[in-house]
Amino acid sequence: MAEPAAYEIIREGEDVILRIDYEGYVIVPSIEDNAIVMARTLDVLTEVGHVTRIVFVQKRDYEYEGMQVELLLEIAEVYKRIIKMDWSYAMLATKTSPALANMVYATLQNIVYNLLKSDPIGAYVELVRLERRLELHMEKEKRPVQKQIEDLLDVLDQILKMLEGVQLIQLVKEDIPGYHLGNREIYRKVFNATIKPDFTYTKLLASPPSEGTELASYQVEDTDVTIYALPETIQYLYHMIPPEFRLSEEKYQILDAARRIMAEHKPKKSEFVDPQRMRSVFEKIGIDLIEELAKYYNVRLSEKEILQLTQILIRYTVGFGLLENLLADQKIQDITINSPMGHIPMFIVHSDFVDCRTNITPTPSEAESWASKLRMISGRPLDEANPILDTELELPGARARVAVIGPPLNPTGLGYAFRRHRDKPWTLPLFMKSGMISPLAAGVLSFLVDGARTMLIAGTRSAGKTSLLAALMVEIMRKFRLISIEDTLELPTTPLRKLGYNIQSMKVASALTTGTTEVSASEGIRSTLRLGDSSLIVGEVRSEEARALYEAMRVGALANVVAGTIHGDSPYGVFDRVCNDLQVPRTSFKATDIIVVANPVRSADGLHRWRRVTEITEVRKLWDEDPVREHGFLDLMKYDSKTDSLQPTPELLNGDSEILKSIAGNVKDWAGNWDAVWDNIVLRADCKKLIVDIAQKTNNPDLLEAEFVLQCNDQFHRYSDEVKEETGTLDTKRIYAKYEEWVKRSVKKGIISQQLGM
Repeated sequence: MAEPAAYEIIREGEDVILRIDYEGYVIVPSIEDNAIVMARTLDVLTEVGHVTRIVFVQKRDYEYEGMQVELLLEIAEVYKRIIKMDWSYAMLATKTSPALANMVYATLQNIVYNLLKSDPIGAYVELVRLERRLELHMEKEKRPVQKQIEDLLDVLDQILKMLEGVQLIQLVKEDIPGYHLGNREIYRKVFNATIKPDFTYTKLLASPPSEGTELASYQVEDTDVTIYALPETIQYLYHMIPPEFRLSEEKYQILDAARRIMAEHKPKKSEFVDPQRMRSVFEKIGIDLIEELAKYYNVRLSEKEILQLTQILIRYTVGFGLLENLLADQKIQDITINSPMGHIPMFIVHSDFVDCRTNITPTPSEAESWASKLRMISGRPLDEANPILDTELELPGARARVAVIGPPLNPTGLGYAFRRHRDKPWTLPLFMKSGMISPLAAGVLSFLVDGARTMLIAGTRSAGKTSLLAALMVEIMRKFRLISIEDTLELPTTPLRKLGYNIQSMKVASALTTGTTEVSASEGIRSTLRLGDSSLIVGEVRSEEARALYEAMRVGALANVVAGTIHGDSPYGVFDRVCNDLQVPRTSFKATDIIVVANPVRSADGLHRWRRVTEITEVRKLWDEDPVREHGFLDLMKYDSKTDSLQPTPELLNGDSEILKSIAGNVKDWAGNWDAVWDNIVLRADCKKLIVDIAQKTNNPDLLEAEFVLQCNDQFHRYSDEVKEETGTLDTKRIYAKYEEWVKRSVKKGIISQQLGM
């Protein structure tokens, strides 16, 4: 290098950032890989003193922080102390012969002024070797010369003790035996840069953990994902390498130039009202821009490469950066981002590996950019007067619920939580496959939905309440109208509308937001009573809208399904929440027919977690004050940990359910005939199980999705009607035979169509 890389010191709050410019240099600026870069960094640190972050700038930003910076600062401090010591040739010559003094002085010169900054581990090893050589030489000499060598060893011992005391040497001490000068492998175990291309704001730890054990790897579109187990923690590492971190320098140059040009256009609030249309417009602009810049820089790009660069450009201009890569992974359920930004990685909940940390660290500017975009998309405030923002985010291939907290509630900045929604609606067969419910439970829930009961899906956070509610919506026959009410849009109303549902979605004000023009949840629920005959689905019962919901339940009883979700870990927990916290009268609470409780269950070691429905409970009507003491709750099904499934209670098997009898009382074939009711519930369970069995046997998971499940539900009702017309009864065996034949024929036809490429 003709000239040393220039540097600057930047102060951001408590952060002191050392930025060293390596633009135009052919070397990759990496402390772990390059001795020249390490030496230059330690040179600068001896001049400037304390810093909290070190950033090398070269198309990508290579960043070191935390303990890695502390290790380098400690070496720089030791270097300054060593050069202040007196180990000059003149001093050494007073202690021994000129020849020996010359050898020791020359060796120390090389170690201290060259090796110590470029290879401090090598410097330590060379000092140890020099000490051993002197000790061997001392053994061969007579006493006067031995005393001279002992004096030299005292000087060496002072330097060695300084180096032995630094953390870097202590961390790698077990790996030092057999170390060869120039081998940087040992540094890769300690130093690992996070990388941020010029056009991004997010940092990413690109190198895999040196001591990690690979557990799984897969691709999400063109992003590589690997899950690692780490020796120092029980938390797994979700390691992601998106395409933007694997581009050539020419492509980085084009993207950086395109981002600067695109950044001149500041999207207006009106454009964010329809994010999909805005992205479509920017995609067309981006393609033209990338093509023009490729010609300008004389870089040949294929059509596929132009489209890839355009998608990356959109993500980092009007999009949400690496968040979009994470949300594209269907295995991710939750993403949490804690403040202060720039120091803490993102965390996720993975469907297979539960809680994981990631190799992605967003910066403060990235967090502010997300907040601005979410304010414009939602039309809701996020400021000191309103430090909480609840909204939804819809991206190509992903939907998510977003919660943001800011100052003064969050004194260290902005914090985010993203709950990813499944791209397609959940179904009861999907939950059966995952073990969340049993076939019989699916049959009971299907029977209750067709019986137009009022239901609350209860559970803790992340228990799957909203997903289960969505699956129950799929059980409602498409001939009925549905109205959904949510403060944050989570229910799959758009996919269901595309599947032929007559569904009206309503968005109301969040219980945590003030100062908006949105209609309150209570008024929204009351307005549904003026919108005609409809099933009512409430995303979540949180606040004063509970009273309005129970009005709707009482008005809608025996006419349409009324269902919603609520936080609570048991039937009594739901009662306590509704009546004591939300002040709904006890007599109104009796309008609830069924409480379905979903809670996560854990393994004995606490490392694994599964979603399960743990109770299906009937709310009886003949009690006054306390439903537990007065036997107001009747369990129909309970979770059995030994079998890991819902099991029917004796009360269900014996037909003691007032709700099921009430449904049966409105059907001629079932009135007063519990066996006929039970046969129909089992029939529904068998029909659901058939779908799951065939899907697994044919390795065709699409059979469990809403599109096919809805067709199956339609055929079930159609064949029930046909058999009733033919025989005068709901003959379960004949209904199942017709249904089974249709399912197998449809599946076979579908498989043949796939094989023919139709």
